[in-house]
Amino acid sequence: MARHYGVSVRAFNISHEQVLHARQRAAEEGLSDKVEFVEDDWRNISGKADLFVSVGMLEHVAVADYARLGEGIHRSVGDSGRGLLHFIGRSYKGVFSRWIRKRIFPGAYAPTLGEAMNILQPHRYAVTDVENLRLHYARTLEHWLERFEQSGAQVSAMYDPWFQRAWRLYLAGSIAAFRTGTLQLFQVSFAGSKSQPISWTRAPLYTDQGSAQRGPAWTHAMS
Repeated sequence: MARHYGVSVRAFNISHEQVLHARQRAAEEGLSDKVEFVEDDWRNISGKADLFVSVGMLEHVAVADYARLGEGIHRSVGDSGRGLLHFIGRSYKGVFSRWIRKRIFPGAYAPTLGEAMNILQPHRYAVTDVENLRLHYARTLEHWLERFEQSGAQVSAMYDPWFQRAWRLYLAGSIAAFRTGTLQLFQVSFAGSKSQPISWTRAPLYTDQGSAQRGPAWTHAMS
């Protein structure tokens, strides 16, 4: 967003390593003056923005906290802002396997679209588009598994054999889940009742660099 549309971005993340890497990448891209990476929890977000984007974070928010997340979004963008929720979900209610919950993603939960709407409905946000990128994510996981195997010697030098087996199983199992539809990858865009303008189609509302609104935008990429 900062590179292509000239907006100012505040990105929240609880991973110290990811924040350090992101700051380095921003410096390499010459965007340090446009992007601020904050090492903090989504519950502590404050201030106003035009756009609220959540990427890969919703799966790690307890369903009981959805109302609180919705309040945070509304506090940020109000009725005139827009946003995007990008998350792993399901077509039906269910939980990850006991192994995944214990070894890979403790406390994680993939919501249905209906459950995710509990974040937006109390504040009367209109859903402007829903897209399912399930097959795209299956392909992404295939690349990850391929690169993981290619880096076997390096991984062995860093971790024990159990780690290698566990992540091989996790990646392969995830590929199967997204191929078969056990898991989905949803993108839900939404807008407040006073948000203007709204695009008529999926075509970008702003096509030339720098023509988008220049207010701050917050991006959440917690995992």
